[in-house]
Amino acid sequence: MKTAGIIGGIGPESTIEYYRLIIKLYRQQEPDGSYPPIIINSIDMKKMLDLIGANHLVDVTAYLLAEIRKLAHAGADFGLLASNTPHIVFDALLSQSPIPLISIVEVTCRAAKELRLKRAGIFGTRFTMQGRFYSDVLNQAGIALIRPAPEEQAYIHDRYMSELVNGILLPETREGLLAIVGRLRVEERIDGLILGGTELPPIMRDIGDQGIPFLDTTKLHVESVVSRLLS
Repeated sequence: MKTAGIIGGIGPESTIEYYRLIIKLYRQQEPDGSYPPIIINSIDMKKMLDLIGANHLVDVTAYLLAEIRKLAHAGADFGLLASNTPHIVFDALLSQSPIPLISIVEVTCRAAKELRLKRAGIFGTRFTMQGRFYSDVLNQAGIALIRPAPEEQAYIHDRYMSELVNGILLPETREGLLAIVGRLRVEERIDGLILGGTELPPIMRDIGDQGIPFLDTTKLHVESVVSRLLS
């Protein structure tokens, strides 16, 4: 049995969701009643975001690489970053990591291709919405990444960092996010939306049919992790 290693704490709420979902999906697929071996290294989200915000990406890479090495030393056979934002340095990490890493961007791109999306919107932190790490991968698959307008990005990032990261789910915030979805659908003709923040799925659940699929990056990442655990 392989052991999964998770870089968590980025943020804490989504790390809890990762753990819960991995256990649930694993037990659905493994009927013998066993549980999967998981090692979680919960790191300092503020330190990471401060470095990203200052565009010190070399330091971000060094910080995350040191934490991944801790997972390897603890016995993890493969690893993942339980967040979209740090994938801004994923390629640099992958080239130096002592263990294989599962990319949330790659698994999301595969799902978008299966849905035959052509114009995918994206929500997340401003680092994710403004970064190139999603667009670079999606463009290679023939999928255009459509970003919200600057003022919409500011709204999403503010609510993400002040509310969602802290587990605060407000109805008015949900309505604000859905209003942006509606505009992107009509004016930008998006045919799907990437929930490119692992804190987004809880607030976007049970919202009814919005006319386009929402890609839950947490769920897609977890499915890939469980597949690796069972391989």
